[in-house]
Amino acid sequence: MNSQNKKFSDYIVYVDESGDHSLTSINQEYPVFVLAFCVFHKDKYSKSTVEKIQQFKFKHFGHDIVILHENEIRRDKNDFKFLKTRLLKQDFLDELTQIIEEEDFTIISAVIDKTKLSKQYTFPQNPYDIALRFCLERLHLYLSNKASGKTHIVFEQRGNVEDNELELEFRRICDGDSFINKCLDFEMIFANKRCNSAGLQLADLVARPIGISYLRPEQANRAFDVIKNKLHKNNGSYNGVGLKLFP
Repeated sequence: MNSQNKKFSDYIVYVDESGDHSLTSINQEYPVFVLAFCVFHKDKYSKSTVEKIQQFKFKHFGHDIVILHENEIRRDKNDFKFLKTRLLKQDFLDELTQIIEEEDFTIISAVIDKTKLSKQYTFPQNPYDIALRFCLERLHLYLSNKASGKTHIVFEQRGNVEDNELELEFRRICDGDSFINKCLDFEMIFANKRCNSAGLQLADLVARPIGISYLRPEQANRAFDVIKNKLHKNNGSYNGVGLKLFP
């Protein structure tokens, strides 16, 4: 089939966030909202990424039903309560980081500093909506000469109210309300929180290290050292391209 006539693009995008988007109660230990888009070529994703995540789970859990949640891993909770010793935890994290390093995908992310946003604007917009706009615009620019056909973007469900508000904003942006000033051929998909998607789990794993790198740039951050090599770049720089900081 001619690539110009394809119904769906060769790419799929998985999305997750770190932090909450509330401006009325800002956690001073983590006063940011991070949105991360992980962009995969479907062929590479299905033949390599999914297989490596499954093999990792079989090795550590004996099955592939467990969901890799960054928060639970960090706190040694639920399926990850066996990670009680420093050596076990470090080996586990090093192996996950290696998978992220080896896999071929691109990250587009936005970090919203909620404290600065609240101080700078009298009526600030929802941080999620701001981050979504930045990421969708940059995703379009990234895919503009790579993909034809509709690209699906997978979000994790949060709740009916939040999902409806997010979908409304998503459609508004894709219908032309962006600096690109044209309709974007993206479609939103909501996945259940227990959906065992390798792409969603990787998006969950990369979001917080991006936030920590902004808040504590001098702190050693092995995960971000790997992630920054995957951020979309223009002329060798990811600033404002694969990583948008606002305000």
